[in-house]
Amino acid sequence: MKEKFIRSIFYYKNYYLDFFEKFSPEVKKKTNWTLQLIATLGRVPEKYFKHITGSTGIYEIRVEVGSNIFRIFSFFDKGQLVILANGFQKKTQKTPKKEIELAEKLKKLYFDEKDK
Repeated sequence: MKEKFIRSIFYYKNYYLDFFEKFSPEVKKKTNWTLQLIATLGRVPEKYFKHITGSTGIYEIRVEVGSNIFRIFSFFDKGQLVILANGFQKKTQKTPKKEIELAEKLKKLYFDEKDK
């Protein structure tokens, strides 16, 4: 049975793709599976897709493979279009502030370029 896509996923420049290229095949597979969930499920479990409190609409895509934890920041454009920004490998309990700030900056750049 073919799954129906309710969201489109777009990569902003090469920020996400450069991060993704460094993954092992197993992490790439789990990441693609998680992105497919986000694209096809009406309500994505918070375990995989969560709003970052205190941000301007930044969401965190969560990927866990074994003891490795990866986070990919994203935001919405036009309702169902998910824009992937930067990512990092999580090594501490708290999300690094500089990573959230970078996601906010990339979101602003995206909309500034789009509005031109």
